[in-house]
Amino acid sequence: MTSGTVVEGRVCLARTEEERMPLIRRLGRIEGQVRGLRAMIETDRHCLDEIQQIRAATAALREVGLLIIGQHVTAGLNLALREQDREAVLKDLQSVLRAAMTEAG
Repeated sequence: MTSGTVVEGRVCLARTEEERMPLIRRLGRIEGQVRGLRAMIETDRHCLDEIQQIRAATAALREVGLLIIGQHVTAGLNLALREQDREAVLKDLQSVLRAAMTEAG
């Protein structure tokens, strides 16, 4: 389970290797998608193919963001339940969720 600490009023994650690796693998696939998009542009592929590649990379990044938010919320709630800097943790969670909702909107 993702854990964390509070540093200067912000939750800082302490991921295990098991929690970190899915993010790293997904980011590696996204890098491949972006390289593929670059190759498509360099070879003047059809615009719809390029747009599809952009949509795939964007969706993949969104999924990485959701995983990160999930880890952050889990760590923050665990800290808040232990009453470690509860107010700071709750403020931090609110700002993370606000940023995520702004991005989604």
